[in-house]
Amino acid sequence: MTHSENRIYYGYWIVVAGFVTQFVAVGMANYVVGSFMIPMTEEFGWSRAEFSASRSIGQIVMASTGFIIGSYIDRYGGRPFIILGSLILSTAIYSLGSINTLTQWLVLNGFILTMGAAMIGNLVINVTLGKWFVEKRGRTVAVAGMGISLAGVILPPIATWMVDVYGWRSSWEMLGIGAAGFTLPMAILIRRSPEDYSMYPDGKTAEDIASGGGVAAQVDFDRSMTRAEAMRTSAFYFLVLAFGLFQISITTMLVQTIPLMSDAGYSRLVASSMISVASIPAFLSKPFWGMLIDQYSPKKLAGLGAAITGFAVMAIVFSVSRQIDYLIFGSFLIMGIGWGGLLPLQEVIWASFFGRRYLGSVRSTAMPFTFGMSAIGPILVAYYYDTVGDYNLALLAIAICNIASAIMLFRIGDDPRAQKSEPITEVDSSILG
Repeated sequence: MTHSENRIYYGYWIVVAGFVTQFVAVGMANYVVGSFMIPMTEEFGWSRAEFSASRSIGQIVMASTGFIIGSYIDRYGGRPFIILGSLILSTAIYSLGSINTLTQWLVLNGFILTMGAAMIGNLVINVTLGKWFVEKRGRTVAVAGMGISLAGVILPPIATWMVDVYGWRSSWEMLGIGAAGFTLPMAILIRRSPEDYSMYPDGKTAEDIASGGGVAAQVDFDRSMTRAEAMRTSAFYFLVLAFGLFQISITTMLVQTIPLMSDAGYSRLVASSMISVASIPAFLSKPFWGMLIDQYSPKKLAGLGAAITGFAVMAIVFSVSRQIDYLIFGSFLIMGIGWGGLLPLQEVIWASFFGRRYLGSVRSTAMPFTFGMSAIGPILVAYYYDTVGDYNLALLAIAICNIASAIMLFRIGDDPRAQKSEPITEVDSSILG
């Protein structure tokens, strides 16, 4: 298979596949769960902390799954993981309609569902895109990531409507069938790297490469850091901490927004629509973040996104407690703009700091740390609610985490590969499992 100037560069088909799989993976793992909280906790008598524990467990499972498969994505590509992950995810979602105990909920939603989502979601797609694109990495990761935001726009109100009309059991079963129907066909489109098919990153032709047009991609490849090398840099740990603090707000607000708004006297439909309100600007802003990433400092842009998110969460706490409708609406819109930058900025920063050759290995090594931090947010906030009876101080603490993330991202050092002058000539055995 060779590249032709008269054909669409194959990497763009991977963008399409990534859009769809991330829509389903993140949508099923995060965006729909809030719609089920009140009916399920009321039926079974669970506390909100017990219900939310599934998502905290899920963050750890997501990270652990990524750590295990990361190096194999470098070696075998993402297709086998998307096939297996789709089957696991859809089966787990469907099975949630038959549960009767808290243990079943935690195992199916926290462990099995999340394991499947991890195999079709961010890591597999963004590592693959990181290999197919270098100069256009920011834009393509952002466009594929729009699937996540679109899930936030349409899934919470749809899931809430389904639960209210058909009941929570039938709703889980219908969502499981839909997940399989969307994701399994996307596996056909996934390819490991352009070099496997006599192509070049960013759609460059052989003539482009001969005239020096592929220098950026070659330098990125040659100066890539192995897992061991990356872990010896301070930048690795600063990025882990900064993005972990950033993600806490997302994992928490996705689970707690509906109960937060419902407790303040708003209907479930209005409450679920706030996730959509945040997701619309997250969706629309992603291409703009992507274009900015390819032109300006991704570190400073990420810091800006974290700061925007932190101040928006503070405004949400203030406005919901006082039922200031226009400010609630505006605060969720602004929070969505901050959210929109997280995915493309994070993935581009990791790839630009450590290179694309071992990206799956390096990226997956960071995931247990980052996701472990974000896992504590939902359950601690829910525990605070169960103890105190409101969310206010807990959510303010989440906002402060975002501000701290912004400060770290503004102050983090330069590309750690600047001191790596020699190209790598041997593959680090650690990435081969």
